[in-house]
Amino acid sequence: MKPLILVSNDDGINATGLKSLVEALLPVGNIFVVAPDGGRSGQSCAITAMLPIRAKLMKESERLTIYKCTGTPVDCVKLALGNLVPRKPDLIVSGINHGSNSSISVHYSGTMAVAIEGAFNGVPSVGFSLCSHDPDADFTSAAEYARLISEKILKEGLPEGICLNVNIPCDVPMNGIKICRQAKAVWSEEFEKRTDPHGHEYYWLTGFLKNKEPETEDTDEYALSHGYISIVPCKIDFTAVELFPQLKKWENLLSFFCNNNIYSGNGNHNNNNVNIHK
Repeated sequence: MKPLILVSNDDGINATGLKSLVEALLPVGNIFVVAPDGGRSGQSCAITAMLPIRAKLMKESERLTIYKCTGTPVDCVKLALGNLVPRKPDLIVSGINHGSNSSISVHYSGTMAVAIEGAFNGVPSVGFSLCSHDPDADFTSAAEYARLISEKILKEGLPEGICLNVNIPCDVPMNGIKICRQAKAVWSEEFEKRTDPHGHEYYWLTGFLKNKEPETEDTDEYALSHGYISIVPCKIDFTAVELFPQLKKWENLLSFFCNNNIYSGNGNHNNNNVNIHK
């Protein structure tokens, strides 16, 4: 039986990156696409709670099924897994995004939200992004790399709770692949103040990613700037286990407050002249 591969993105059903990805993956397995009906960039793990979600079947053949969905990227995955796919997918692939999702962009990315949702559901998942915003960007090579990496995941699997964030450089000589960590960075000058034709002020999202460690060689940003495809394994468990020893010291203090009803829960403090620092 051929693998079943669920594909989605955040650039929408008509995105060139999605079409290139589907074409590259067709030799690998049966492809089931559920993608937003328009651009949903920057949606992260948002879900639709106050509106109905609609899905329209666009194409159905033996090897390829395509739905477009009115929801977010995560809505697409949830709807696919719960209502549309004939069986649990062997792999979930997201992209190919039109632009980088390296470093902290992973937290904002609808592309990576697809992979994260897949990992939530125990399906090996990966997100692919091409580091180019050129309207005429060529996704051909990126799609081939996506196929090779997808085949590797299908063969070897991924640990539970882990997905992959893959970014592919553009317009630089390709030197290979690097397994990296997420670079420490921050978005700077994010909003530009403008005035509309009626004289009213508004703000437009802009800015740039400021790499805090540009010379550190084990990061995704360094790899990309030196012509390497970056692969960052991402955990869905955010627990900072390394902080446990420090925070464990809080337990006695907070337990004392709870057990002695020092804070009653109704806004009244009952300190009874207790010295908690003894």
